[in-house]
Amino acid sequence: MRDILILVLEGFLEKFFVCLLQFCACWNGKGFYFASVIARRGPRPGSEGCHQTNSSPPHSSIFVKPKPFLMTNLLWVQNQIKGKISSSAINLFAFCLFSDKDIIYMCHFNGAVKGKVLITNYRLYFKSSDADVTVMLDVPLGAISRVEKMGGASSRGENSYGLDITCKDMRNLKFALKQEGHSRRDIFELLFRHAFPLSHGLPLFAYVTQEKYAENGWNIYKPVEEFRRQGLPNNKWRITFINKSYDLCDTYPTVLAVPFKSKEEDLRRVAAFRSRARIPVLSWIHRENQAVIARCSQPLVGMSGKRNKDDERYLDLIREANDTTKLTIYDARPSVNAVANKATGGGYEGDEYQNAELVFLDIQNIHVMRESLKKLKDIVYPNVEESHWLSSLESTHWLEHVKLVLSGAIQVADKVSSGNSVVVHCSDGWDRTAQLTSLAMLMLDSHYRTLRGFQVLIEKEWISFGHKFASRIGHGDKNHADQDRSPIFVQFIDCVWQMTKQFPTAFEFNEHLLLTILDHLYSCRFGTFLYNCESAREQHTVSLWSLVNSKMDIYLNPFYTPESGRVLYPVASMRHLELWVTYYIRWNPRIRQQQQSPVEQRYKELLALRDEYLKKLEQLQLSDSSTSSRLANSPTANTSSTTSTPTQQYTHLQTPF
Repeated sequence: MRDILILVLEGFLEKFFVCLLQFCACWNGKGFYFASVIARRGPRPGSEGCHQTNSSPPHSSIFVKPKPFLMTNLLWVQNQIKGKISSSAINLFAFCLFSDKDIIYMCHFNGAVKGKVLITNYRLYFKSSDADVTVMLDVPLGAISRVEKMGGASSRGENSYGLDITCKDMRNLKFALKQEGHSRRDIFELLFRHAFPLSHGLPLFAYVTQEKYAENGWNIYKPVEEFRRQGLPNNKWRITFINKSYDLCDTYPTVLAVPFKSKEEDLRRVAAFRSRARIPVLSWIHRENQAVIARCSQPLVGMSGKRNKDDERYLDLIREANDTTKLTIYDARPSVNAVANKATGGGYEGDEYQNAELVFLDIQNIHVMRESLKKLKDIVYPNVEESHWLSSLESTHWLEHVKLVLSGAIQVADKVSSGNSVVVHCSDGWDRTAQLTSLAMLMLDSHYRTLRGFQVLIEKEWISFGHKFASRIGHGDKNHADQDRSPIFVQFIDCVWQMTKQFPTAFEFNEHLLLTILDHLYSCRFGTFLYNCESAREQHTVSLWSLVNSKMDIYLNPFYTPESGRVLYPVASMRHLELWVTYYIRWNPRIRQQQQSPVEQRYKELLALRDEYLKKLEQLQLSDSSTSSRLANSPTANTSSTTSTPTQQYTHLQTPF
């Protein structure tokens, strides 16, 4: 009877939700709607057949045309309820904008493929309808870089009329559409509006979704706790809250570690001589030799070669903190670029900085990296040309740039491991500087090689210290040619992947974590990578780490072997570096992805078996404990009995894992 009631209730609830959503399809009120939205300059509000949405801002030109609830929408809703498209909680906050079952995807590998496209406010989803060819596309709208119309009204060639979509994740997609019915116009304007919401006065998807997780990922990094883990404060370094209101530097975190002998007024005078007021502050300290990695921006020397006694004395305080004879300043730029920056008021530390040596690392700027990745995309998508592969890859210079970044980080790590403090900067200290400090810390400190420690590293060195994620990625911005865009963070993750290949047992996390991070770098589903600096972050979004830490098992490396004192020195040689095929060429179905090794698969199975046995053991112990309690309370219990209790009988049970 109970089962029958449950079935009846489930059927009633499903019908209720379908009716409710069907009503929402024709009702233009606040909240979620599943009607076809036409984002164009349509009739004015009040015109026949159209009215402006209440949920849109006053300047919005979105109009919802009430119409019967289409069967395609109904099926989509039912699939959402039953979890056939995705069981993720994200579906609760994504609503359908467009659905069409008569569209052609111009697949680079299978030719023209007919299917159905569905567009929500989060993703573009395509599934083929051909029985012979199975093609599925799932593209977060945040990953779209450009949307262009293909062909015109006079186009007569087969499948020459449609849309060309360029993605940030190394994909290009083409869809052919029928000329009648204006479906291309509707899809184009919908995609253009929701792929670039900030350009249209709309919020990013991270502000719409309210996914719930057991752990709040925003709490993964606590600056004071991280400094205490490193042994700070001590008699050489102190923690200051001078930037608690971001009035010292608006792109720095609120909690900073500075030399113990420095005063607050010293910090303000030094800030006036550093680009963007990004003064030298401690990122990491070696527990044994007390050598530190400090980071900052370039000094404002200019063409006249200005000096600042406070800045010179401040750097000497960093050197004195561990009694080294020389402070090494690593300038990430090529020397030519550093000299050229003098013309715009920047520059580098000269001979007046006593007890310091300057080393240029020759890492190119954001514009060179952007062009290099574009060249790489051209040779890996849609097809890989086998005959000229090596020469084509070399011409992109991508691995050469990866080599230079890794090589610079190795120099930093080696110098600190040898007992010498270093200062690292580039121009503004938020691109190449973040790459070098975080990679060096990854080599020096095994804590950052754990799953949670790696999250802390990214939060600390990239997010809190103001890497310009919004500008470098272009979240929600239609200006795809913006010169501020650059794959600096992608390059960092590539360097991490190179290290995991050379040291397969040194990292607690696996490749899947790196891929997940890069996917959500673009998706705009989480707030982690949406901002340019800590002062701009509004924490009413969900953190990516909430997702990661809710299902940690899939991100763990089964071969991980903790080694707390080990320093990693990867080989930064072109002979040892590889192209990350799993990321850069993953969209090519002809490139067979490397499957999980049998050893790794078996190891995971054994771990699962161990967990199962431990769970059963725990249940038996709880059961035996309950039985013992009942026996103890029984009037016939013989407390002097020497017979083994059930708990004693099970104490020998152990697993070999």
